[in-house]
Amino acid sequence: MREAPDPPSGPAAGERRRDAGATRRRLLDAARDLFAERGYEGATVREIAERAGANQALLFRYFGSKQGLLTEVVAQGGLEQLRATPPEELFETALRSMLTSSAAGSSDRSLEVYLRSIGRGDEATGTLRELGERYQSALAELSGAKDGALRADLAMAWLLGIGLMRTVVAREPLAGADPDTVCRLVVGALDHLWSAPQEDASQMIAPEEG
Repeated sequence: MREAPDPPSGPAAGERRRDAGATRRRLLDAARDLFAERGYEGATVREIAERAGANQALLFRYFGSKQGLLTEVVAQGGLEQLRATPPEELFETALRSMLTSSAAGSSDRSLEVYLRSIGRGDEATGTLRELGERYQSALAELSGAKDGALRADLAMAWLLGIGLMRTVVAREPLAGADPDTVCRLVVGALDHLWSAPQEDASQMIAPEEG
């Protein structure tokens, strides 16, 4: 009776492990760029695998599903950026990343994925909503006012609106504007949002009745 072959070991096994890691990274990179370009629904598993130069079966082996792939793309991009960035630097970091990430191969295109995918498919909504809520929570820390969450939402609305006009609508002159110029104008104006005093409702004068 023939003995079963020994399990792979040595350089050949190590090489396969390295190849698996490289394939996984290529799938993540391809998914990140296609989700940013076409949205979650518009990017197919076949296209992601083809861009990565991998078999579709490997995508499901490594990530379980297309939704699982999206979750990891968002975790490696936006959520990792949130963990690594101080709240006071987050808005400018996210804005600059979005302004400079229109080219494929950029490390974080999470907000582009968010813009093109949120609200367009129930499968992706939970993952993307978590990303938006995490940003809102971090930005809310920048104001000591009771309406800090509202101010954070206004900041997010401005951030995503800029992304929409620049990367999705591609409206000039914003689409071709220098990122440094945009950051200087936006971040300078945003300082007032964090520091503006909250209006005291008790001091508001009610309109006179006629």
